Amino acid sequence: MLAALRGIWGDQRKAMMAAGLLFAVINAVLVAMEVFYAPLLPILLALVLLALFALDKLVLLIVFLTPLSVNITDIGGGVGMTLPTDPLLFGAMLLFLLKLMTERVVSIEVSNHPVTLAIIVNLAWILITSITSEMPMVSFKFFLSRMWYVVVFYFLLVHMMAQVRNMRLFIGLYLVAFTGIICYTVIHHGMYGFEEQPAHWVMSPFFNDHTSYGAALAFYYPLLLLMAITGPYGRWWKFGLWVMIGIFTVGLVLSYTRAAWISLVGAFGVYMVMRLRIPFKTLALAGVGVLIAFFSMKDQILMKLEKNRQDSSAEFAEHVQSISNISTDASNLERLNRWASAWAMFQERPFEGWGPGTYMFQYAPFQNSDDKTIISTNAGDKGNAHSEYIGPLAESGAFGMVSFLIVVICACYTAVMVWTRTKDSELRMLVMGSFLGLVTYFLHGMLNNFLDTDKASAPFWGFMALIVAVEVFHNRKTEKASE
Repeated sequence: MLAALRGIWGDQRKAMMAAGLLFAVINAVLVAMEVFYAPLLPILLALVLLALFALDKLVLLIVFLTPLSVNITDIGGGVGMTLPTDPLLFGAMLLFLLKLMTERVVSIEVSNHPVTLAIIVNLAWILITSITSEMPMVSFKFFLSRMWYVVVFYFLLVHMMAQVRNMRLFIGLYLVAFTGIICYTVIHHGMYGFEEQPAHWVMSPFFNDHTSYGAALAFYYPLLLLMAITGPYGRWWKFGLWVMIGIFTVGLVLSYTRAAWISLVGAFGVYMVMRLRIPFKTLALAGVGVLIAFFSMKDQILMKLEKNRQDSSAEFAEHVQSISNISTDASNLERLNRWASAWAMFQERPFEGWGPGTYMFQYAPFQNSDDKTIISTNAGDKGNAHSEYIGPLAESGAFGMVSFLIVVICACYTAVMVWTRTKDSELRMLVMGSFLGLVTYFLHGMLNNFLDTDKASAPFWGFMALIVAVEVFHNRKTEKASE
């Protein structure tokens, strides 16, 4: 027996040595021919094997690589790509779709869940309006990228999260990688004296600008706090979490992202409402009261806002004050310009819209000269509608916005119900943290839109997957066991 094992090991060693020698020869020949991609072949082979035999490990690798990914605006032929995540996401999506044709890879409970159905309806409408799009190629690329984000970060993750360990890994891997990026950004920013203007781009090449960076920081901040304060973790884990909170706090302050600060205040308000269990009827009455007060004092409020001429500043108090400046702050005024253009586009095509992803290429003729600012452009190179709600209105018509709002409403309702019914303290904390992270983006989405990026899509769809997984794979099993 021992001799046989030695023989097998000897044969395997010879095969490995032969394969290594062959690769070295091939690599040497290719380098001589000025082809330098051969060293990537073992990595590519490892990723293929990982996808075929351990897809869950590949998904977790993608989660870890997401904060580290870099957007290449033109890899050739005018096509942009985020590396290394886009190819990995595309491959994982293809594998998922192939498996879907031959076996049930989505449980009935997940496929019939209201959040899942809302996501599918939204995706279906994006596909339909891609067909009717003014620029079909742009729209189908948008649909494809939305598909691979949803497939990997929702459909694959929701089943992986049947195990609590994978919930922790999903959160932990993103946080570890992102903490490194925050440290890099702060150090880079320090080289420019922590001034306000460099804060817009010092996170490059990992984030396009400070607004997307701030949105990602806000996504995880409530969850980090809850994990450190109420999480059932050991002393050293808690110490690590508090160190991360310190790093995230510095990152948030130095990001100069006003929308992120507002979203965190809103998330805290939602947390207090849930903790105090304020009835929905009371909230509805309060909301109606606020609306009545606003419309009755609309003129006075607008006059007050028009008197605010505090622009963005390196001073924290002045920067906060500039949030309501709609007279001279170029950033705020440009948002109003983009929203007005989106509304004009919607009025011309209220049903089918201009096509997903096409706003930035189509809005220029709809700009009113009186609304233009010093940062306005007609070139289609300065971003989109700056709203996760108004953008779909212009690109996919009324139902485009409505279908996205349905996703938001279903996610909120599910999160509140799941948090109320969950008995396990850790799962309850994770549901609350994930929901508050989503709330920061639901609020942030009024002023910006980043769901066409991997860095925002990972927590957005991933947190929804976590909430649904807790209900489907944990709460329902507990309820059945107690019957």
